[in-house]
Parts: sequence; structure tokens; C-alpha cells
Amino acid sequence: MRASGKYRVMTLTRTADPAAEPAEPAEPAEPADPATPAARATPAAAPTTPAASAAYARIRSAARARLTWLTPVDRRVLLLYLLTRLAVGLTAYAAQWLFPGDAETRDPGRFGTAFQQWDWFHFLDIARDGYFPGSTGPWTEGWDHREAFFPGFPIVLRAVHGVLPHWTLAGVLISFVSGAVAVLALARIARLERPGTSADRDAVLFFLLSPCAVFLAVGYSEALFLAFALPAWLAARRHQWVLAGCLTALATSVRITGLFLAAAIAVHFVVTLRAHRKWGALPWLALPGVPVAAYFLYLYSHTGDLMAWKHAQESGWYRNFTAPWHTWSTTWTAAFDHVQTAGYAAMFQAELVAVVVGLVLLGVLVRWRRWAEAAYVAIGMLALGTSYWFMSMPRATLLWWPLWVGLGVWNLRRPWVKTAYLCVVAPLSTVVALTFFTGRWAG
Repeated sequence: MRASGKYRVMTLTRTADPAAEPAEPAEPAEPADPATPAARATPAAAPTTPAASAAYARIRSAARARLTWLTPVDRRVLLLYLLTRLAVGLTAYAAQWLFPGDAETRDPGRFGTAFQQWDWFHFLDIARDGYFPGSTGPWTEGWDHREAFFPGFPIVLRAVHGVLPHWTLAGVLISFVSGAVAVLALARIARLERPGTSADRDAVLFFLLSPCAVFLAVGYSEALFLAFALPAWLAARRHQWVLAGCLTALATSVRITGLFLAAAIAVHFVVTLRAHRKWGALPWLALPGVPVAAYFLYLYSHTGDLMAWKHAQESGWYRNFTAPWHTWSTTWTAAFDHVQTAGYAAMFQAELVAVVVGLVLLGVLVRWRRWAEAAYVAIGMLALGTSYWFMSMPRATLLWWPLWVGLGVWNLRRPWVKTAYLCVVAPLSTVVALTFFTGRWAG
């Protein structure tokens, strides 16, 4: 992503021919990090017997292969990820002790209860009991509309629960591992744009300290989705279409947003067609539609309603189709006209801010002819911006990788960006985390 002249403010490369894309720059080889213990340590004496020597050689070879796969930059990114996970855990601990539900209590409860909030219970119920346990279903009174949630995360939760019996820990573990995969992929996407710079680490920093970053650390589907989606986009950038299609299909099983990613990859395929000319990969780009079709047919077999997912969204979350200007007006009323409690009004204010950020991002992507990324952001905003009011837009920013890569590259030209971001956004991230961990609505 390269900008020029006075407009060099963002991550996005403008090419002379919008239908062509320059060849991807090769990722530079990382020099050995002299600060790592592996570089300083003296090898232990090798075993003397032939069998032991062979085993020792295999172990050393496997360890060396793992260290080669994780570059020094990757290791620094993972260290940053671990430190932010520690910060989220400390925030949850503090929230439980400082803001208990009962101000007079002397027992704040078990630590894990802070992670058991809101959508977590939908995922838990699906993983534990299925979509339609017993005789209950969307036709019964008081139904929780759980069919609005795609099955990918509950399936993985059920599988991990077979190894780790504690449901909440299993959900947190899924997000922990998935988040590590996601930040590595995000760093490598940024590295394609500005190889040999700090853009990759800065993009990850901006991402992990974003206002809604708490949802990457709890039993929600965002981290698992990104663990599939970001490597899928990285594969598409490298013209590995089969891998991109398979990973996008996995992402689509987790969230409907996977279809938006599939559309972006299809746009990228067309825009770069003259560079790769791989028509044979075209059927793989349709693969992400298979999980959606399978899930909709499953719901139809139980409800007789082919659009059961959409109707669950409408019944449970007011996601009825509304013109975007009416959606803005309704959200503005909820945010500032004192018709909602203060906590909910604050979240609706955050929705409006996220919409503005999305529009600015979309404008920059179009300005620099990044058609695939623009399609991804535009479809996502259209899906969330045409309901009764804006809902979950701040959480959706976590899925906008062009935003985080863009900030990382922008910071190369304007070093004050990081300082301003940390001063403004880091406190907001803590506030949102406290809001979530204390059981209040956090978007």
C-alpha cells in the first residue's frame, strides 16, 4: 500500500490501472534476533548412543523448524498479544472485586463468572443442548432465538469441552488460541504493504487496544472468525485461491460475515485476473456459500422456514430492513434524546461513532482503489446499517482489517498517530471491558 505526495496518509496503494495489481513483494528474511535465548545459549552435549543421538537430532530439527517459522517479528507480536491478554485478565479480576452486583457483598464470586455475559449464553446453550432441545423451538413462548447464531463456534466449543470440561474456560481457550493466529496473520498482511518497517507491529497494537478488543478475549465468535478470515485474505493476496476458498468457508461457518469476505476475495480475483489467470480456481471461490446453505437447510428441516435465521435476527435484535437514514435517525434518538437509560445511550453513541469511522475508511479505500477491501467494508456496513437501529457496529470494527493495517502504515508517516491513539482509545478499551465484565450492555 503506497501513497504519494500530500495524500500520503493511509495504507492504501493507488495503481495506475485499477484492474491490475503489482506483484506482491516478497517478505524479507528476518535476521536472527541476538536477544533471544536460543541465540545466546550454548548447545547441550549430544547423547553418545546412536539411538539417543538420532532422537536428539530429530528434536533439535523440529525445534529449529518451529523457530524458523516464527520470525523474530512474529515472536514480538505474540509477546504483545500475551501482554494484552494479561491486561484483559487483570481488568476482569478488578471488575469482579471493585464492581460486584451487590455493593455489600464480601464474596465477589468465582473469577470465570466475569466472562459469562450476554451472547456467551447463546453459544453455550447451542453447544450443550443444540438448536432445538426437546420440544422447544422458535414457535414457543419466550424462545431465545438462538438460531440467529451460526454453528461454527458452538461446534468447536463442544469439541474443546470434550478435553476441557469447564465450559467457560473452553470458550476462553478457543478465543485465546484463535486470537494468536489472527494477530500473526494481521501482522503478515501489514508486512505485505510495508515490508521491513514497524507497520506490522503497529497494526497489531492498534487492533489489540481497539475499544472492543475485550470481545477477542471472551467466549465470543470474533476471534475464531478472524483466525480463519485473516489467513484466507493473506492467501488471496498471494493468489492461493484454493486455500483462500477453504479458509473462507470455515469463516462462513462461524459468522455470516464470511460471505462478505468471500465477496471481497471474488473482487480481488477479478481485479488481479490478468496477473494470475487461474480460471480453474473459480469454483473454489463459491465454496464459502456451502456452510450457509447447509445451515439454512438444517433450520428449514426443523422449522419449515427457509429464512429462519433472518427471522430470528428480526425477532431478537430488531434487524428489520430499514433505510439507512432512518436507522441513523433512530439511533441518534436512542443516543441523545434521553429515551434510553444512560448506559444504553452511551452504547448507541458508540454505534454512531463507529458508523462515521466506517464511512471514512470506506472513502479512503475507494480513493485509493482498494476495491476488494472496500467491498468487504461496504457490505458489512450495509448489513448492519439497514436495521431498526445500528447495533454491534463497534464490534464489527474488529473485523475490518484494512482499518488496522491502514493505521499501522499511516503511523509510519505520522508518528503522532500512535500517541494520539493510545491516549484516546486505550482508556475507552478499558471502559468497554469493565462494562462487559460487570454485566452491562457493551455493544
